Amino acid sequence: MSLKTMTFAGALNQALADAIEADDAVVIFGEDVGTLGGVFRITDGLTEKYGRERCFDTPLAESGIAGLAIGMAMNHARPVIEMQFDAFAYPAFEQIASHLAKMHNRTKGKFKMPVTVRIPHGGGIGGVEHHCDSSESYYAHTPGLKVFVPATVEDAYLMLREAIASDDPVMFMEPKKLYWTKAEIDLDELRAKAEQFGPGSSTQTEGTGAIRKEGADVTLISYGGQVPTCLAAAEAAAEEGYDVEVIDLRTLVPLDDEIIAASVSKTGRAVVVAEPQGFASIASELVARTQERCFHSLAAPVKRVTGFDVPYPAPKLEEYYLPSVDRILDTIDQLQWEYE
Repeated sequence: MSLKTMTFAGALNQALADAIEADDAVVIFGEDVGTLGGVFRITDGLTEKYGRERCFDTPLAESGIAGLAIGMAMNHARPVIEMQFDAFAYPAFEQIASHLAKMHNRTKGKFKMPVTVRIPHGGGIGGVEHHCDSSESYYAHTPGLKVFVPATVEDAYLMLREAIASDDPVMFMEPKKLYWTKAEIDLDELRAKAEQFGPGSSTQTEGTGAIRKEGADVTLISYGGQVPTCLAAAEAAAEEGYDVEVIDLRTLVPLDDEIIAASVSKTGRAVVVAEPQGFASIASELVARTQERCFHSLAAPVKRVTGFDVPYPAPKLEEYYLPSVDRILDTIDQLQWEYE
């Protein structure tokens, strides 16, 4: 075992470099991803090392970036594109929803769409308007797209490698607040796992959630940037006598229903924690699916802690908008006492 300390951003950078090395069809492009290395430096050094044919800059035209990726995928390339910021991606939505998501089905399987759309997303960095948003619900609502949201340094590497190896389009949502988190990882072991990815192979992370903390009293169901918040809430809840289990979904599409059902059937109580607004959202779907599958095991209704049903707020109001440890603890208290 050879452990190496790496940031979340560094793991993504390493995954991109290793993907280029492993497959000549992989090509990376987007706004400022070449010479600059991306706003968050996720593509730092790739153009210098692999040349402009493998990693290059594009004009500031998200719809054009997505359209180019679709055309390249139809001609056997494996594009990885960056949307720079979550709220910058909306001009590309027509290409994504009308063509990227549907091309394989529309052509009866003639054209595969091995396109990875990298989107720095979510709050927690105090970004100004259009620089922080929680847009994953749009993509999860679009049949034909996979939606990946890593929450750990190890998963940042492994899930990006798996997304790039997939023959289906993947919306790869990167929580901006986690870019600078660090962890020790065994890069050689992760590379060995990534070598197994590809058509017809078994997957490692897709459709497979992870238990980040085991517990017996209540289940917190979350993903991405809110997983650390849930773990902090679980630690605080322990001081109040609650034994909290924390699930990291990892991929929203496909979804690991089994891990949710097994956990909630054990604890009898559940809280969904997610950054987007609560109405018609990822959270509302998770609540519905959990109550359908675990109805007879539930001691209380499934609750949710989400962003509010308003446009993403200015930086000074972000701490009130995002799910917090206090809001999660208050909801756990409701489950334990209001429904006894």
